[in-house]
Amino acid sequence: MNIENQFNLIAREYDGNRRKFISCFDDFYKNTTNFIISNITKPKRIIDLGAGTGLLTHFWYQQCPDSKYILVDIADEMLNIARKRFRGIENVSYQVADYINELPNDSFDTVISALSIHHLENNDKEKLFSRIYHALPNNGLFVNYDQFCAGQPEINKWYDNYWEKQLSNSELADKDIELWRERRKLDRECSVEQEIDMMKKYKFKLVKCIYSYQKFSVIIAIK
Repeated sequence: MNIENQFNLIAREYDGNRRKFISCFDDFYKNTTNFIISNITKPKRIIDLGAGTGLLTHFWYQQCPDSKYILVDIADEMLNIARKRFRGIENVSYQVADYINELPNDSFDTVISALSIHHLENNDKEKLFSRIYHALPNNGLFVNYDQFCAGQPEINKWYDNYWEKQLSNSELADKDIELWRERRKLDRECSVEQEIDMMKKYKFKLVKCIYSYQKFSVIIAIK
């Protein structure tokens, strides 16, 4: 089953299960977002790549309600949840597209993404980072909230085993854990260090991991 079908399948349950799948949910999504926004000029236009149900945009919108948002995802059913979430809000728009091939044909000063880019092979990650760099204006911001491997196989095994145990002891239904295991087959994780090196190839003036908890980290890059 491909990525589009996998995420269309779980769209309705996606948000409700995020906290159970991500034990550091508040730090990862909310607190890190608040930290970033407290240190930047409020963006004019934000693109959310692999936006899904609009969960990450939700946290940015709380702090930047006047910014314009374009939510991009390959799975229309996921975006349907986002459309309901932001119903009546005119500065949020949607695009069903595979961002690997192209970015929206709009000007923007900020790109955000959560738990999406780790599905790409490394060469596609690099192509995406290049495309983002060249599309951003000077001082434009890219933020990737994502899932990474440890870089060392033994420690990565620790992380994976601990995550599996947490989910087994959670209130998740067996079917949700099985769907998670299926989605994990689509993962193409790199380490934080590898991803930072990829971004540095494209002359971002600042690249830094600003949050990390086991599998989950947030990397910022400023052009």
